[in-house]
Amino acid sequence: MDDNFDKNSIVFDHHAIMKMLPHRYPFLLLDRIVHLDLEKGYIVGQKNVSMNENFFNGHFPFAPIMPGVLILEALAQAGGILIHEKGYHDKIAVLLSVNNAKFRKTVVPGDVLFLHVEGVHFTSRGGKVKAEAKVNGKLAAQAEIGFGFVDRSQLNGDVAK
Repeated sequence: MDDNFDKNSIVFDHHAIMKMLPHRYPFLLLDRIVHLDLEKGYIVGQKNVSMNENFFNGHFPFAPIMPGVLILEALAQAGGILIHEKGYHDKIAVLLSVNNAKFRKTVVPGDVLFLHVEGVHFTSRGGKVKAEAKVNGKLAAQAEIGFGFVDRSQLNGDVAK
């Protein structure tokens, strides 16, 4: 996936992300969106991996590694932002499937994880994306992620519309 973007740019900060996604601490895993190309159906999110993350208390205290399932969740959240920006403002993308997931490199405290997500297809009922997580340009994880759509109005809580 394309690495030609300004890694210091901010398309959406965490405040904007919280208006689009229902996730909150400790499960909001996106810090910012640094690239968005709606014509190509492509987005790049950023996750700054800190030693202060709760999951490092148990995974693993003396050799901290970010759990692979959380990398997949971060990729799915970036996909959720792409779906929102593709015009599905009244929907929330809910994870349906993860296919062909592979973990290539460990992600540790201090890493900056870039979450590259490309739309494969979207319908009124859901969609599918191809996703890659990279650290320093090197592939850390990849997967195909499928989503179903839930009406935003069906969720309880204070998610902004």
